[in-house]
Formats: sequence, C-alpha cells, structure tokens
Amino acid sequence: MSFGNTTIRVIVAVIAIPALVLLSYLGGVFFLSFVLIIAGVSFYEFAIMAKAKGANVNVNLGIIGLIFFILNSYKFLFNNFDFLIAFLIILLISELFRNNGSAILNVGTTLLGILYLGVFGSTLVGIREYLPIIDKSYYNGGYLIISVFASIWICDSAAFFGGTAFGKHKLFPRVSPKKSWEGAIFGFVFAILAMILAKFLVLDFLTIKNALVIGFIIGLFGQVGDLVESLLKRDAGIKDSSNLIPGHGGIFDRFDSMLFSSPVIYLYLNYLS
Repeated sequence: MSFGNTTIRVIVAVIAIPALVLLSYLGGVFFLSFVLIIAGVSFYEFAIMAKAKGANVNVNLGIIGLIFFILNSYKFLFNNFDFLIAFLIILLISELFRNNGSAILNVGTTLLGILYLGVFGSTLVGIREYLPIIDKSYYNGGYLIISVFASIWICDSAAFFGGTAFGKHKLFPRVSPKKSWEGAIFGFVFAILAMILAKFLVLDFLTIKNALVIGFIIGLFGQVGDLVESLLKRDAGIKDSSNLIPGHGGIFDRFDSMLFSSPVIYLYLNYLS
C-alpha cells in the first residue's frame, strides 16, 4: 500500500510530536540529547550544502565544537569565548594538513556552521535549564519550550494557509517564491496569539508582557530563520536539507525556525524580561 506525501507527513507528526513534548517536559539529559542530535544532524546537512558550493567543512572538528557549546550550556564548564579562541587556532592549524580545496571557504563555513547550529542550539538548552524566570519549578522550563514549539508550528501553519488563501504580494521572491507578506502577517499574528493562550493554559509564571514579546520574537525571527535556511538551500541548489524525515525533508528544514528564534528568546529572558 502506498501513501501520499500528506499522509506520510501526518504519520511522522503523530509519532514525532508526542516524543518531542515528552523530551522537552523531562529536560535534563533527555532534552540535552535531543538538542545534540538536532544540532549535529543539522550541521552535517549544512556541510552537504556547503560542499555544493565548493566548501569542504571540517565535519569532525566542527561536531566537536558544536557538542562543546551545547554541553557547556548544560553544565557551564568553560568560558565560551575562551573556547572559541582555542578552537579557531586548532581549526586554522588543522586546515594546513587537509589540502582539500579553498582554505578560506573551508574555515569560514565550518565556523558558520558551529556558530549557527552549535551556539544557537545551545540556547535551547539554556532556555530549558537555567533561566531565572523558571527556577520556581524545573518543569516550567519544559512547558515554556513546548509552548515555543507549539507557537512555531502554529505560526508556520497560519502563514501557509493565510498565504494560500490571501497571498498576493511576494515576500522574498529570490529566496522563497511561494511565501507572501499576507502569509507572513498571518503567521506573526497567530504566533503571538498562541503564546498568549499558552500563558493562560500552562505558563502562569510568565507575565502578559513576556508572553507577548516571546510571541513577537517567534512570529518575526522564526519566519526569518525559515527564510535564512531557504536562502542557503537556494544558494546550494537543493530543495531540502536532506530526505531524512519522510515527507518533511531534513532535520535542518524542520528546526530552522526554532534554531533562529531561540537565541533571541534566550537573550530577552536573561537580560530584558
């Protein structure tokens, strides 16, 4: 029996969403492992994109750097800036021995991948584990992450259906020809509404202001993250970052909005809330 693409997408979502919710709620090593997998696979997919442009990412060294940044957000063992200096020295020296295309492209893309996916990914763990706003109950961090995920999914769905029904003005035609300003506005509004609803359902420790701002960040930066990844894919000449998830593309495709909005949420909650 063959399944259509929509059916496959629904089956995958029915399996994946409860697992993601459970890992987010449990936190600790469970959520840490999830983020490591998401960031690590996304880094590998990014390396494949870079190869299409003639860059040879130092995957092994890059994965080590990525793992460090994410683990450090869980335990705070070292200063990230000190590690970045040491890592850059090692990366530049290692390129002397690789003899594999352009050294500038190789080092530049490896660093971009680590900063984009490793540092951004580490803020997911930071939100889940260490924010002062959720210290009253460890599981509040899980509710917050789950709510952010839900808001992103609702934003994406609203943008798709709103754009399909009312889209007339192209958003960024050279990056994503099908996206429209109308769809983006729908996504933005529903992201905010989703976070306000979450505030009253499970995020009673958040103020209305914080819920509004987080919804604003998701509605804006979540959609920007999707556009940024589309820009990278279009530059590499590929449709999906991989075909790892049936009907959904790659890991990078599924978590681009989350990876891009999480550092902004992290900075806001740590310094501005």
